[in-house]
Amino acid sequence: MKAARFYDRGDIRIEDIPEPVVEPGTVGIEVAWCGICGTDLHEFMEGPIFIPPCGHPHPISKESAPVTMGHEFSGVVYAVGEGVSDIEVGQHVVVEPYIVADEVPTGPGDKYHLSKNMNFIGLGGRGGGLSEKIAVKRRWVHPISKDIPLDQAALIEPLSVGHHAFTRSGAKAGDVALVGGAGPIGLLLSAILKAKGLSVIVTELSSARKQKAAESGVADHILDPSEVDVVEEVMKITEGRGVDVAFECSSVNKVLDTLVAATTSAGVVVIVSIWSHPATVNVHSVVMKELDVRGTIAYCNDHQETIRLVEEGKINLEPFITQRIQLDDLVSKGFDTLIHNNESAVKIIVQPRIS
Repeated sequence: MKAARFYDRGDIRIEDIPEPVVEPGTVGIEVAWCGICGTDLHEFMEGPIFIPPCGHPHPISKESAPVTMGHEFSGVVYAVGEGVSDIEVGQHVVVEPYIVADEVPTGPGDKYHLSKNMNFIGLGGRGGGLSEKIAVKRRWVHPISKDIPLDQAALIEPLSVGHHAFTRSGAKAGDVALVGGAGPIGLLLSAILKAKGLSVIVTELSSARKQKAAESGVADHILDPSEVDVVEEVMKITEGRGVDVAFECSSVNKVLDTLVAATTSAGVVVIVSIWSHPATVNVHSVVMKELDVRGTIAYCNDHQETIRLVEEGKINLEPFITQRIQLDDLVSKGFDTLIHNNESAVKIIVQPRIS
């Protein structure tokens, strides 16, 4: 089968590799669509980061580069391994793409996403969504309704990142939120916030992303920091109070400074983006306003609720898909576009198998 394999920084190859073996306790999935994530771009430009370098296998997966990429994907079950009785061939599914030790519990309240040596399918090994097929342990497979188109279902993984950030924030219906950065995660987080009954203010420079925030209906107010004083405008919108919660989704220090300044006393600032460089924060403001600054990583028992929001029609994922490409065009029409011309794209999804 075809697969996109990461060898080293700047070196991703489309290769023919053996199809996966559906072992006991696993589910064989024919991949329908797989999204390109910002993490994938960082691996391509700066990595290996999450991907274990060649000759240095991951302690759980026992794999190292080259590895098959892709962790935002949907598909159709084509086989079930021995011992799997609650998944059927033909079911539509998405994957919560974790690699954690077998003994780590994954029930309600378990913080398995913070367990030792945690990594992700499609980065740390165990196959990936940028291939025609994959075999995944049952506990990471989530059935979805066939009412959700499979191309849109590929966005449930990043949508779950947004849901976990919302959960970490402690925000509630009626609150006002400020989202700093309207890239894919910022937009999908905003969709979660709207579905949960919050008012949403988005700050963003990119005209394409501002347009996407407007046409998708995920923002009540869209502020361009090159045109307005964001803090001043936020104070006007909130009648001088500031926002209840702010989400940093850009890994830009100036955005973080703006969020700290625009958040009300005793409010919450959540850092969602992955920073590849050190940051500074106005500690005096944090202290004097008793702000709570929190981090968030990935998801933890968030997929079920995220899927429910989509199945009930409270979130429409279609507007966020801007391009659909084939696996052979992954680098030329996917990675290169997102790295060099991201004004033209928000979310690019890849079809590994030509239907």
